[in-house]
Amino acid sequence: MSGGGTGGAHAAIDQNKLIAFGVIGAFVGIYAAYFLSGVAGGALSVLGGLGAVCATVWGAAAVRRVASYGLGTGVPSIGMLALGMGVVAAMFGLGIGGIAGPVVAAVVAAFIGLVIGVFANKTLGMNIPVMVQSMTEIAVSGTLLIIGLSVAMTGTFMFDVVLSKVIATGYIAVIYIAGGMAMLHPFNANLGPDEKQDRTLYCALEKGGISVLIAGIVALVAFNPSAGMVTILVGIFTWYFGFTGYYARVKRDAYKVVGTGLLPSEEELQ
Repeated sequence: MSGGGTGGAHAAIDQNKLIAFGVIGAFVGIYAAYFLSGVAGGALSVLGGLGAVCATVWGAAAVRRVASYGLGTGVPSIGMLALGMGVVAAMFGLGIGGIAGPVVAAVVAAFIGLVIGVFANKTLGMNIPVMVQSMTEIAVSGTLLIIGLSVAMTGTFMFDVVLSKVIATGYIAVIYIAGGMAMLHPFNANLGPDEKQDRTLYCALEKGGISVLIAGIVALVAFNPSAGMVTILVGIFTWYFGFTGYYARVKRDAYKVVGTGLLPSEEELQ
């Protein structure tokens, strides 16, 4: 039961598999985008966005897991916390790590998330069994999401470029809001006793597609028009794939699917 807060939500996909999907997918996307940034006019920077989508789905699953213990009204706070931890860890890791920046950032994020998870359980007395692991996962996934979208915008994760083109310009706010919503909204949108993992994660995929689309718009306007256009198209495709999958599961789980909300016709009243 996800709505009552009495325990962990049922998961058809094991969390360890989602961790592997998020970590491997994000790192492969981020590093592939970086090393292939000079190919096809920088169009392959979109791979960073796809890496961010993998991190988004993983992060949404972690939010779902911890929030199912009765944190319904706290889900938005968890999403914003994830991106807050992510910004700190990403900037520190990219600032000192060089080519290993994303890895260093992920390690730092894991430490921050672990400390916050322990603090929440031991000091605040929340005593949620999965709190420590989930906060660690949320911190790392938020960090990789930020780096992935930054790479999708600029084609690199080098600190000087990210600082000047993403942070100083204010585009980090776009990443923060779009990424945070992509992580927190899926469980919030499906919250209740009939919540299903696959429906929630398809919603996360859809929101991840929107964040890639937004990153593409930024790249189109500010950095690389050709790469931005490719990123926009990939974002639209990802959104459409996620939305159709989500809608199919909404219809599957709904008691009744009604029309548009318009007044019924005379024939429907008979």
